[in-house]
Amino acid sequence: MSKIVPLRMCIACRQMKPKSQLYRIVKQDEKIFVDTTFKANGRGAYICKEQECIDKAIKSKALNRTFKKDVGQEVLSQLKQTLK
Repeated sequence: MSKIVPLRMCIACRQMKPKSQLYRIVKQDEKIFVDTTFKANGRGAYICKEQECIDKAIKSKALNRTFKKDVGQEVLSQLKQTLK
């Protein structure tokens, strides 16, 4: 039997993709960070590993809407650093 691949939606381009092709950003209490292990507790949002999707999410403030909180510049810069 084939293994089921979990799909998640990118908050920028709204496409369903395998979880392994996306970054996970987590809000844990009041702290927001990029989860590289995919195992951190808290509210999660997924974004594609493409520069266009990251730029679109920043421009449209998609992370702010998802977490109902102003996402700090340090989280956005950390997200850009993980892409490089």
